[in-house]
Order: sequence, then structure tokens, then C-alpha cells
Amino acid sequence: MERQVLGRTGRLVSVVGLGTWQLGADWGDVSEQDALAVLDASAEAGVTFFDTADVYGDGRSEQVIGAFLADNPGHSITVATKMGRREAQDPDNFTLAKFREWTDRSRRNLRTDRLDLVQLHCPPTPVYSRDEVYDALDTLVAEGAIASYGVSVETVDEALTAIARPGVATVQIILNAFRLKPLDTVLPAASDAGVGIIARVPLASGLLSGRYTTDTTFAADDHRTYNRDGSAFDVGETFSGIDFETGVQAAGEFSALVQDVVGQDLTPAQVAIAWVWQQPGVSTVIPGARSVEQARANAAAGSADVLGPLFSSGVREIYDRHLRAQVHDRW
Repeated sequence: MERQVLGRTGRLVSVVGLGTWQLGADWGDVSEQDALAVLDASAEAGVTFFDTADVYGDGRSEQVIGAFLADNPGHSITVATKMGRREAQDPDNFTLAKFREWTDRSRRNLRTDRLDLVQLHCPPTPVYSRDEVYDALDTLVAEGAIASYGVSVETVDEALTAIARPGVATVQIILNAFRLKPLDTVLPAASDAGVGIIARVPLASGLLSGRYTTDTTFAADDHRTYNRDGSAFDVGETFSGIDFETGVQAAGEFSALVQDVVGQDLTPAQVAIAWVWQQPGVSTVIPGARSVEQARANAAAGSADVLGPLFSSGVREIYDRHLRAQVHDRW
């Protein structure tokens, strides 16, 4: 597994991490035993970065990670959590008092005195511009409750606003073969500032695995069913904001590109993950996994070399023809 420095945290992390939203059992049933097995398989495969949030399973994801780390002392795993989505999305809720309350809860869940990295969890856009928000986060660092802080964003403009702040260590943003806009400005700006980029939704909610057809259905409690219209949270988090039928068609072409240019040794999902972490400026990419097999397959993409001009131009061509009009100007 390749490793890179995670921005201003100074920590060396695996280029393929693990996103743990699904381990909170917010969409689909994942038992605690299965969740622990996914964490163990990921760590065994060289993953040293877990991303979670206080809202995933209302803390269940954090608690499972905390239990795993307690049972595996001496680990080299960096845990990034997120805060701010458990309460009303009012910018006035983002205060030092609330931050202390939220981080205290996460510290209990993760069984640690100091959180490695805390990210504001896609807060209302005005929050990114408030001096008092960053002052409060700096206070938590000074008090030793957190080691570093960052932000998770929906839009390129939010990312650029945060990157300009000297205390921001990382920015988490959707980046995949179906969401290319961050390549234009966010990654160069982050590189210049020394800010780490955590790329989420690398498979566009599974589309880039190439396994779905237009007849594929998902469980009622799966966000790929209930959030297609954005009624639960930002629609860009589900299939990267692309309508499902268009996404399936584009994914078929992506799979054909993989076969033609990369070959048979890697799956489309592995190529999609590897292509993201090999973009200049990306520190780590955080695919999710529901099973041990999926965790191992994802981690294997951390040693795959797929970035080349022919493949990248093919990705851009698919994006321009099918997807740009739907997503480029929205996020």
C-alpha cells in the first residue's frame, strides 16, 4: 500500500482509506461482528486511515471503530471523524460550546482523549467564512481535544474558502471519474497551501463498479433509493448527483475503457479508486466496504498504477459527453 502525507496533519496515511458510513448501518444492515471484520481486513491489507462521523448510526460507527482500536493497541491508524450534522443546520449552532459538546461525545465513542482529525460535516455555506468558527477549532487544538481539523464540503467554492484558512489541515470532497470539477481548481489550490485532500464517493455510490443495470433496485432504507431527489441530504452524495439511467450508461463505457486500456488484472471499481488517489494533490481516497472481500479488493487498489494520458483522456471524454451538463456547474 502506498502512503502519503495527509496535508497539514503531518501524518502518513494509506492512499486508500476506509469510509465507514455503512458501518453505522444507516443504509442496509451491517452487524457489529461484520463491521469489526471489515475494519480488521482493511487494517491487515495496509489501510491506515478510517473516516467516520458522529452521525453515522448516531455514533455506532465511531463506537465500532473505538472498540476495534482498543482491541488492537499499537496500531498506526489515523481516525478522522466529522461533526455538525446531528443538530439543526443553523450557522449559529457552530460555536465553541457546541464543538466541545460534539467532540466530547466523539472522544467517548472512539475511546480516546484526543481526536486525530475532526472535520466540519458539510455545514451551511456561511460557516466556512466565519472567523469565530476557526477560532473555536483552534481553541480545541490548543486544549488538546483534537490534534487537527478540516472540513468536508459539497462544493468547489466551499473547498476554496476553507483552503485559504491557515489552520485547515484537510478538505474532504467528492471526487471520482464522474465528478471532475475539483481537478480544475481545488487540487492545485490545496497542493499550493499544503492542505490534504480526502476524496470521498470514489465509486459514485457504486455506479463505477459497473455492476448495475437500469433494472437494479436498492433497499428502501438505502440512500440510493430514498435520496435520489435530494430530500434527505445533498443529492450530490447519491450517484454523485447523476440520474441513475445516465450513470449506468456512462459506467458501462467506463468499464469498457478499463478493459481496453488497463486490462483484466483490475476490476472497474479498483481502477476507479486507483485513478482518484493518483490525481496530484489527493492524499487518500475513502471507499466504503460492507464485506471483508470488498475491503480487501478496495485496499488492493492502493498499489495499482493506472494513471496515464490515454486512460485519463478517456475518462474526460465520458464525462464531457454524458455528465458535465448534469453536475459540473452544480457543485
